[in-house]
Amino acid sequence: MRWNAIFALAGLLVAAALLGAGGASAGRGGDDLVFVQTNELDGNQVVVFERERDGSLDREGTFATGGNGGNVAPGTASDRLGSQGSLVYDRKHDLLFAVNAGSNTISVFEVRGEELDLEQVLPSGGQFPASVAVHGDLVYVLNAGGAGILQGFEIDDDELEPLSGSARSLGLANTNPPNFLTSPGQVGFTPDGRKLIVTTKASRSTIDVYTVGRDGLLSDAAVLNPSATPVPFAFTFDRKKRLVVGEAAMSSVTTYDIDRDGTLDGPQSQTDGQAALCWIVGARGFFYVSNTGSNNVSGYRIDRDGQPTLIGPTGIVATTGAGPIDMTTSKNGRFLYVQTGTAGTIEEFRVNRDGTLTPLGVVTGLPVGQEGIASTDS
Repeated sequence: MRWNAIFALAGLLVAAALLGAGGASAGRGGDDLVFVQTNELDGNQVVVFERERDGSLDREGTFATGGNGGNVAPGTASDRLGSQGSLVYDRKHDLLFAVNAGSNTISVFEVRGEELDLEQVLPSGGQFPASVAVHGDLVYVLNAGGAGILQGFEIDDDELEPLSGSARSLGLANTNPPNFLTSPGQVGFTPDGRKLIVTTKASRSTIDVYTVGRDGLLSDAAVLNPSATPVPFAFTFDRKKRLVVGEAAMSSVTTYDIDRDGTLDGPQSQTDGQAALCWIVGARGFFYVSNTGSNNVSGYRIDRDGQPTLIGPTGIVATTGAGPIDMTTSKNGRFLYVQTGTAGTIEEFRVNRDGTLTPLGVVTGLPVGQEGIASTDS
């Protein structure tokens, strides 16, 4: 009897601990959520959706960022920020970062279950903030207007503190707001956090690579790598940590090896033959790109040597509403969500084992000009 009582008590303690951990997780971003930035010019907002087991999205709430959205010049309906990574979730701190391009600010939300608590609205360190990169406690914001300024921040007690001496100029000659063809497209860390990468699109068709010091500061100058095909826009990484870039002018995907000194080697490219391939995301070992000029999504495989090839005879794995732009994925890459800037929808897809996509549904009721999408479990 004594041992039975001890085992029973132990079981209760374990169960209580698990429930306590689960409750804490649910209160700190434990749900499977998808966030969508409305980018409205008269008041930016973030819409929160819960992902159901079947991949469908249920709208849970809308939260003001405390700033205004932006629109590149000349104004467009489909791609008002001209960037990837304008809304970024940080799993380590359960924080969500949103750009307010029309206010030159960034907003910091704490994710609490299905609720967002606005913790900060602070200057972005430049004009027209368009993309955010996070690694550990370090954050860099890409300001796309004017010369193009990278501004660093540190995360301290779930708040951002500007990193002294971190600002770096890209040396561009954009206006504010910038032209959508020449504004830099994305900022992002390499998987190990030792390099910071920026794409300059048509400004000079380079992929700029900075070295990140132990103090979080960037090298004074970047290595300017010409892209294999013109207008490098958005990027991600494959399983071998190669850089995988969407290059818009020829609607190509190109992979690169990243050397220690910041040079890019061994480019291998494959076009999908569509119009304006810009955004790119990986899921289940495949890579998907939004062709905003063709209203569809193409799929790629990348072989062991880094060569991209199309899924199926044409590469087209889905059609979408007008103006597909940024994308995000769900846990284990089973679901893909595609944002449309012109139609104002989120297109839901299941990612199949062969890389094809199965349409699940369409979320409507979002504004034209929305841009920025992220997930807690991508």
